Amino acid sequence: MATVRAQNRWRSRHRLVKSQLNVMARTGTFEALDELARAFDLRGRGEAVAFACFVLRALMRRAEHDQGVAELLQEVADGYRRDRDLYAP
Repeated sequence: MATVRAQNRWRSRHRLVKSQLNVMARTGTFEALDELARAFDLRGRGEAVAFACFVLRALMRRAEHDQGVAELLQEVADGYRRDRDLYAP
C-alpha cells in the first residue's frame, strides 16, 4: 500500500490527466485482467481495464454500421446481465 505522501504526490503530478480507481471485484475479475495484460502485452491490470474500455468503445462504434457486430455485442450484454451475480463484487 502506498503511503499517503506518495499518493498525494501521484495525484498532484497527474491531476489533469488521471484519477485513481480502486475497485472491489471478485478474484476471477482480477485473474481475467492479468490474463488480458499477458495476452496483449499490457503493463498490468490498470492498462488492461483501459484496453477493455477501448475495445468495447470500438465495438460499439463498429456496431453502428455492422449488424453482426451489433448482435454480438447484444449477446455479450445479455449474457453479462444473466450472469451478473457471478461477476459482481
